[in-house]
Amino acid sequence: MCAELTSLPRCALAEDGAPIIAVHRGQPIDRRQFSAEVGVLATALKQQPQKHYALYCDAAYPFAVRLFALLHAGKQVWIPGNNRPASADKLIERGCRLLGDWPGQESDVECVDEGRALAPLRSNATTPLDLQHAQLTLFTSGSSGEAKAIAKSLAQLQSEVEGLERQWGDSLGRAAAVATVSHQHIYGLLFRLLWPLAAGRIFHSEMFLSPEPMLRAVASTPAYWVASPAQLKRLDELSDWGQIAELSAIYSSGGPLPAESAKLIEHHSGQQVTEIYGSSETGGIGWRRIAEGASWTPFTGIRLTPEKDGCCRLASPYLPEPGHCRLDDRIDVHEDGRFTLLGRLDRIVKVEEKRLSLDELERALADSDWVVQAHCLLLSNHRDRIGVVVVLSASGQDRLQQGRNTMIRQLRKELMQTFETVVLPRKWLFIDALPLTPQGKIDNALLMPLLQQEHSKFPQLLHCRRQDNIVTLSLRIQPELAYFDGHFPEQPILPGVAQLAFCEHYGKLFFAIEQPFLTMEVIKFKKIIQPSALITMTLEWRADKGKLYFELGSEAGSHSSGRMVYGERA
Repeated sequence: MCAELTSLPRCALAEDGAPIIAVHRGQPIDRRQFSAEVGVLATALKQQPQKHYALYCDAAYPFAVRLFALLHAGKQVWIPGNNRPASADKLIERGCRLLGDWPGQESDVECVDEGRALAPLRSNATTPLDLQHAQLTLFTSGSSGEAKAIAKSLAQLQSEVEGLERQWGDSLGRAAAVATVSHQHIYGLLFRLLWPLAAGRIFHSEMFLSPEPMLRAVASTPAYWVASPAQLKRLDELSDWGQIAELSAIYSSGGPLPAESAKLIEHHSGQQVTEIYGSSETGGIGWRRIAEGASWTPFTGIRLTPEKDGCCRLASPYLPEPGHCRLDDRIDVHEDGRFTLLGRLDRIVKVEEKRLSLDELERALADSDWVVQAHCLLLSNHRDRIGVVVVLSASGQDRLQQGRNTMIRQLRKELMQTFETVVLPRKWLFIDALPLTPQGKIDNALLMPLLQQEHSKFPQLLHCRRQDNIVTLSLRIQPELAYFDGHFPEQPILPGVAQLAFCEHYGKLFFAIEQPFLTMEVIKFKKIIQPSALITMTLEWRADKGKLYFELGSEAGSHSSGRMVYGERA
């Protein structure tokens, strides 16, 4: 172990020394300052009548201050996975007061400005928290897509921190924690915040959006990377492998890391990525390094027992009493105690009364040379049907250029070797990478509306490419669109107002545009768009300016372009 752990109940207490615990806005923060900020905010919160608080912060250090202040004030803490308006409304309905970063909502009890000098402050948290009484509630996606509340006591989190330090503390030494995942999920909460805070390691407050600025922030200093498979899969020959090689460790969770990505990272940097398997409900269950094999090693104290119905029972010190539960994953437990994951149990759906394993359908699609990855969803409108989002290989991209419909027919023909026609995908979306939530999960909340768009109201989405704040969509303007009716009888053309509506619709789907619409700038309609046209829509969201830049183009050139401006009216 790096050093004797500070228990979570004592993490916000002032110490004789003042070790640096965090870097926030480029400034070091010591434990004495952290304790003072927690104490001041806790004092203010004790004066508030509300019992339940929903906490969301973009940065980890303000989150830590508010989390410990709430706990020291005796409040119930709810930690949602996002701060979207729908989430805020549901939390308010549950009686929560919002605290932290909630766009468009009055949310905070402001007492301190994290990261600044706090010499005048003298109010410190002085009493350790109660391990059993102090608790927080996290949220995870249930099988229906509705967020499921998971209560966690501080004792459970303390056990996990101790387990992580036993497992990897010696190898990490004094390495700082840097992350490209959010702390609003159990994995990020533990690996990038609570574990380093208890172990006396520095944690960087910012959640980096890509490896490049993250690596610059820790240049020439020991650090470990808390990542997700999606970010690791984006590394390529041009990545800064020299700096990646200097990292003390790379952790990944949220889904399996493809063996090809793990091998690429090891080849270029010598780093073996450590994958973590677990969930909000169960806590950590096991870990693996794919270069050493596909099997997982359980954490100390974990026991997996297969049951006759194909389920597996977990016994874990990270669970509340009685300390065991049934898992939703199919697991093959080996004689040596290690195990292999075989897929989810709860991804069995019914289509026209026919049972279908979405995992099995995805694996069958991935067997094609054209497909790198597939993700299937059950779409329930007037009737149940299957939608599929497909990431194509290089050969698949080439085949797509030769004809989308003929490619789909060929894939369906191959699937018919295994599946009945009624369960085959009816909706197809080709995309360059599966979109993920900040927690590293596939973003079904984005994919569902993309697959379920009404044929008469929105163009057919053929392909999607997303990189940071830019999205490129390939669209077919089908003749059945309602906007052609009467506009004009002799030569139907797509109205400009419909083009603007499409841009705003997709802009709000792909980007967190919370501000109200204000105005438009430099709108130009240069060429008409007729039925059956193949159009490329490019959207760029510049959050600092509150502007959505758009352009619709085709082989004929640019059809329309401009900017939509969002923000509060003066």
